[in-house]
Amino acid sequence: MNYLITGGAGFVGSHLAETLLKQGHKVIIIDDLSTGSLNNIKSFENHPNFTKYIDTILNEKLMDKLISEADYVYHLAAAVGVKYIIENALKSLLINVRGTEIMLEYCHKNNNKPLLITSTSEVYGKNENAPFNETDDSVIGSTAITRWGYACSKMFDEFLAFAYYRERKLPVTIVRLFNTCGPRQTGQYGMVIPRFIMQALKNEAITVYGDGTQTRSFTSVYDVVWALIKLSETKNSFGEIFNIGNNDPITIRELAELVIKLTNSKSKIQYIDYKDAFSSGFEDMKYRVPDISKIKNFIGYNPKIKIVELLNSVIEEKKTLI
Repeated sequence: MNYLITGGAGFVGSHLAETLLKQGHKVIIIDDLSTGSLNNIKSFENHPNFTKYIDTILNEKLMDKLISEADYVYHLAAAVGVKYIIENALKSLLINVRGTEIMLEYCHKNNNKPLLITSTSEVYGKNENAPFNETDDSVIGSTAITRWGYACSKMFDEFLAFAYYRERKLPVTIVRLFNTCGPRQTGQYGMVIPRFIMQALKNEAITVYGDGTQTRSFTSVYDVVWALIKLSETKNSFGEIFNIGNNDPITIRELAELVIKLTNSKSKIQYIDYKDAFSSGFEDMKYRVPDISKIKNFIGYNPKIKIVELLNSVIEEKKTLI
């Protein structure tokens, strides 16, 4: 099979590309390196079945060509990380909305090429009815809050994908990712696990935003990649939407304490008010835990990597950077 991955030099995209290559497939990636990195693909960029393009998915002529050469398309390219989204609001919206529109249009144009679109748990917004089911309501805040623009842009992607499926018969699958973590992830854009671990390894204060009682559930990138590939092999996933995550929640305070314990760090926890950590474009969510019963029923998804194993894998990688 020939696979195209947008955002293929990113954290999740690079792991997906590497796994597909190991399975004997041909992989083409495109990435503008706004949040991706060539370091993420250095271990396999010379593989004979691997091709990379450093360009934007807004390049319609190139996307038409790459999609025409693929048997299946994974669309992962998007703005990532709360910090990046708030600081680059316009670029984030354009990539998420126009970029996804281009992917859908040219997949349709090229004989309805099958496509998987990655959305986000952000679309549930301020809904507190956790764990979140795929049919639950989105509760979005004020348009003056930048973070909600990102959530709305991904919601629009989902609406657009469903419209292409229903009206143009495009075989498209949508997934909502919940706090995917693992080796290669950077804390540069606000991701909490790599940020906490780097602070702990340096014996610096672990900076927790808010009071630390907000709940998250963290999923290993290896579990996520397994699910993405399995869904791409499952034709009855077309026209469906799936949560991909781990339903074992932990508070951010507990996460910080666990990181300190696993790293044998001398770090202390420092609580920082949201208004001091972010601009006025930020508003947090109290809960972020998925209902994963649907994807379990479809493909037998059952996340295998627990939080301690996940953290240890990142700790070992980050030790090499100190």
